[in-house]
Amino acid sequence: MTLSADVPAGDGAGAEEAVGAVLPPAERVDRAAVNAMTVDVEDYFQVSAFEGHIRRDEWERLPCRVEANVDRILALFVDCDIQATFFTLGWIAERYPQLVRRILGAGHELASHGYAHVRVTQLDEAAFRGDVARTKGLLEDIGGMPVQGYRAPSYSIGATNLWALRVLEETGHRYSSSIYPIRHDLYGMPQAPRFAFRPAGCEHLLEVPVTTVAVAGRKLPCGGGGYFRLFPYVFSRWALRRVNRRDCRSAVFYFHPWEIDPDQPVQRGVGIKTRVRHYLNLRRMEGRLRRLARDFRWSRMDRLFLPIEDRIHDACT
Repeated sequence: MTLSADVPAGDGAGAEEAVGAVLPPAERVDRAAVNAMTVDVEDYFQVSAFEGHIRRDEWERLPCRVEANVDRILALFVDCDIQATFFTLGWIAERYPQLVRRILGAGHELASHGYAHVRVTQLDEAAFRGDVARTKGLLEDIGGMPVQGYRAPSYSIGATNLWALRVLEETGHRYSSSIYPIRHDLYGMPQAPRFAFRPAGCEHLLEVPVTTVAVAGRKLPCGGGGYFRLFPYVFSRWALRRVNRRDCRSAVFYFHPWEIDPDQPVQRGVGIKTRVRHYLNLRRMEGRLRRLARDFRWSRMDRLFLPIEDRIHDACT
């Protein structure tokens, strides 16, 4: 996993003309900080790393494990008294509507992850608009509640397609968490701000990047996913505490249901890098999540970040 060792760790002042201005913290965050827990609801065969090995027309014939895995996550969150945001694929919601209702019934936020995990870099503006509008409408019809948030598959909004943030605003989304401000071979916008910002050209949409930590003037990933399984847990705990205490910010953490499922079908013929990224430390993941739940306080994206947007809007009207 490539780290952003050559990228300055500032809040993105040099990128403001391209992406907008970083928002100040709504209030000082300290040892009692509340962070955002998020889940990207997709199954093991839908990850971008397997695109060249599993065709979309094969999905229906593969054993689906997402429902059982999400139910395990819901039980874990009950045990740990966590409410979270579930960025959910429309493909999953359409086939498991009762799962969506269980997520909402447990007090979590339902948000969009697009319909079928197609990276935004593979779509033009019209196709992207259709995808996000379709998924938002589908999730709202099933859940009976407004869908305010969106996360791009594989964090595939970046320097080459910032127009997608304007489309999200125009389709009624209030926030996005689609930019990872690191350098990676599949995604990333290293020049982006580390913390929530108002994208240029948007009046009512926030972009809330996944969290990175500043070390020796560089950005290092500490917001979950494969990095959480790769690095020792003590690094993640140290990094998130540093963001809370030194930066005075809430962190954004994410993981996938398949990451707590070490017994999922193993894909043959994939490269060593893909194999390591996907399968590394799956058996340790649930234990690490329980430690994370104990060491920090957690809430939903909308409850942490939309009050900032509301205060800004009220001040401007």
